[in-house]
Amino acid sequence: MILHSPWRADFPALAVLEAQGQTYLDSAATAQKPQALIDALTGYYTCGAANVHRAQHQPAERATRAFEDARVKVARWLNAAGPTEIVFTHGATEALNLLAYGLEHLLQADDEIVISALEHHANLLPWQQLALRRGARLVVLPLDAQGLIDLPAAAALIGPRTRLLAVSQLSNVLGSWQPLQAVLSLARAQGALTIVDGAQGVVHGRHDLQALACDFYVMSSHKLYGPDGVGVLYGRGESLLQLRHWQFGGEMVRVAEYHRAEFHAAPLGFEAGTPPIAGVIGLGASLDYLAGLDATAVETHEQTLHRALLDGLRQREGVRLLGAPSVALASFVVDGVHHADLAHLLTEQGIAVRSGNHCAMPLMKELGLTGAIRVSLGLYNDGGDLQRFFEALDRSLELLR
Repeated sequence: MILHSPWRADFPALAVLEAQGQTYLDSAATAQKPQALIDALTGYYTCGAANVHRAQHQPAERATRAFEDARVKVARWLNAAGPTEIVFTHGATEALNLLAYGLEHLLQADDEIVISALEHHANLLPWQQLALRRGARLVVLPLDAQGLIDLPAAAALIGPRTRLLAVSQLSNVLGSWQPLQAVLSLARAQGALTIVDGAQGVVHGRHDLQALACDFYVMSSHKLYGPDGVGVLYGRGESLLQLRHWQFGGEMVRVAEYHRAEFHAAPLGFEAGTPPIAGVIGLGASLDYLAGLDATAVETHEQTLHRALLDGLRQREGVRLLGAPSVALASFVVDGVHHADLAHLLTEQGIAVRSGNHCAMPLMKELGLTGAIRVSLGLYNDGGDLQRFFEALDRSLELLR
């Protein structure tokens, strides 16, 4: 297959991996990093690291400007109403836990929290535990045959006791865009707050959160070609006002006395302690890099590569795709072959894919599986990567059969 990525050279790790005989096909877990990000991190550390918001000296002022500039860049990337709707966390998982604790006061016994059957553990366990703490009910929306949230079932299950709806934008197992607008509309009609897990979805295309009209949206940096240890919580201005503070310490407090305190509103009120300063600045650099690319060319490249991946898997006997993947990834099982055995043989041939339950144990149980192989693509992958994968897959299946 002759399909080149014009952006491959922007990611120095790929040349190193290739020299080591490695083919990286696990970007849904974490993406490789562009040189622009590496330069930003090096620049921050070599020019003088300093804490943000809390000092008047030049290194601190420089760090604060870069940190807050990154907040503006994230707001622009998501089309938030403004930077005050952007809270930095240490990951999408922390952002979801922040919401689960920050919204706890709104729930009473027998209220309902609605999720879907395909959720990552990060968008399941915080709500499960919240329901247990408050005596609320966790309602799970089923999927249709295509791996999409079943809308007629959702219409029947989302009702007057629904207080929160938390669903993924793009499944990390099935690779399917979910019918968000329809599901969110059902929840809004019942007066429920809506939360979207965008950890996978934010990577592919640009998403207008004002048009989506969700109350909260979470994303991680490391999947979006940025540093790890950084997450984003977007909240509509009026929705952020409903959040109770959940972590306490420096920076988030406005007035502190021995027996009372007053706290900042969002975003600073939810950024207790020293934030991931270098990571946030690095995320800003990654967004600058992505904003400078031809978005149409990136989308076309990803779609072409994804079709080639799906076509190649469908051509191989005994390979069964999970769901109807629409972008960037494909999970599959092979009749008579254990996913861990196949992953081991692929690893020995230098193919980096994901094997297991993909942090979605309940979904796997629904599918009657213990796990699956997942191949996931980044904008830097090319036809050579797929060719090496399929050659290794064929050799592995021949041995296992």
